[in-house]
Amino acid sequence: MLAAVWEEAMKPVFVNTIIFVKDIERAKAFYAGVLGQTMTQDFGAIVFFENHLVLHQADAIAKTVFKRESEKARRDQGGNNLLVYFESDELEDIYRRVCDAGASVIHAIEKQAWGQRVFRFFDPDGHILEIGEPLHAGGQ
Repeated sequence: MLAAVWEEAMKPVFVNTIIFVKDIERAKAFYAGVLGQTMTQDFGAIVFFENHLVLHQADAIAKTVFKRESEKARRDQGGNNLLVYFESDELEDIYRRVCDAGASVIHAIEKQAWGQRVFRFFDPDGHILEIGEPLHAGGQ
């Protein structure tokens, strides 16, 4: 049963979110250059950043996972079913940087029902990214 109580030694530990990308070099440039994320390891087809973010060349990881070539992995990324969330105290500055980089903005900075200001946009592979002010900012 999924609701079972796990013994601490048995409980899996979350390590990374891995985002499949069509072009690893373009994705690295976007995440490092535009979003200012710091790379910690670069193995060519897979790149690790601080804060448990990983980019992986889609066709390479699809072959590893499914043990075969995947035409879909070469074509389709960003299915509007995953949102990657970041926080920053410099929301307006980052919004301008994202706009200046030509990213496709879903919506400008707006206040959410829970009081947090956020904006959302697509990365070069069509994954939804959200950047919000820390929940403690502005008295939340």
